[in-house]
Amino acid sequence: MADIENEDSLNYEAETSDHGEGGGDGETEIEDPELEAIKARVRAMEEEAEKIKIMQSEVDKQMSVTTSPAASQANISFEDKMEIDARSVYIGNVDYGATAEELEQHFHGCGSINR
Repeated sequence: MADIENEDSLNYEAETSDHGEGGGDGETEIEDPELEAIKARVRAMEEEAEKIKIMQSEVDKQMSVTTSPAASQANISFEDKMEIDARSVYIGNVDYGATAEELEQHFHGCGSINR
């Protein structure tokens, strides 16, 4: 894939060098600083894109690392998940200042609380 990108940038450079020669010398001198600025921005964007690809591949490698045995024991079956969902309730509009202990005391009469 890097070969394709390199080939594209080489083609781009070849195209831009071909069009820069010829008649209208006054016009090319006026556009030349602007053209160079555009080329510099394109190079900077390509470098940043390459850095992002490298970072993404590192993240992908970290995400694909096998989980530890302790983490695999935390994986539960679909039936267990359904049972847990059947016993779960959502409590909304809770004051941000409320502590976990206060909530446990308030809902203690409803049954055991697992968090």
